[in-house]
Amino acid sequence: MTGVGASSRLARWRGGRVLHPRGLSFTGEVELSGPLADRLAGGSGRYPGTVRLSRGTPTPEGWPDVLGLAVRLHVGGGPFDLLLSSTGRPPLLRHLPVPRRDFAGPYGSLLAYRFDGRRRYLLARADRPLGSSLDEVAEVAARDEARLELLAAGVRGPWRAFGRVVFGTRLPAELDAALAFDPDGRRGSELRPRGLLQRLRVVSYAASQRGRDAAEDQTRLP
Repeated sequence: MTGVGASSRLARWRGGRVLHPRGLSFTGEVELSGPLADRLAGGSGRYPGTVRLSRGTPTPEGWPDVLGLAVRLHVGGGPFDLLLSSTGRPPLLRHLPVPRRDFAGPYGSLLAYRFDGRRRYLLARADRPLGSSLDEVAEVAARDEARLELLAAGVRGPWRAFGRVVFGTRLPAELDAALAFDPDGRRGSELRPRGLLQRLRVVSYAASQRGRDAAEDQTRLP
């Protein structure tokens, strides 16, 4: 059985996502500035978004896990998705997955983006604890206290802020289940992760989404 077939069958058997199966989704607002804003959204400004926080594996609530963050930018030409995982802070760990308890992050892109001829890594982190369970995250968001700073850095350089994400209203479970994020960011975009691992990730996401019959027309979802 191929990896694609295995992922599809596992998703059907489980009746949901193979990757990051347990999570919560929210409406949101994404504020961007600087050169990266041109590549992500066509310019600086505030854009509607969708935010999902999730656990990477079916570990019990409160246990360390590779946590996931998906941010969807709703912009002209179709949505642009950023998919990040909990990582380390030092330069040598900024592109390695690191299990964490608190959903505050940091979350890194793991794979580099090519930008102006250089490799860039993206990072998101909260300015306060978000909780070690999804229920705690929902409580923080309900108080309008959930937000993330967006940063970018080279292989060794310092992190520089280029935006922030503000959580909005929690989405119903059926909408969360229907969301299907694009690990390439946006099909046809020049700003996307590169390399063999990225190609494998694209195949895995596609197989998981087919297996759970995720919505094909994502323009109609938050």
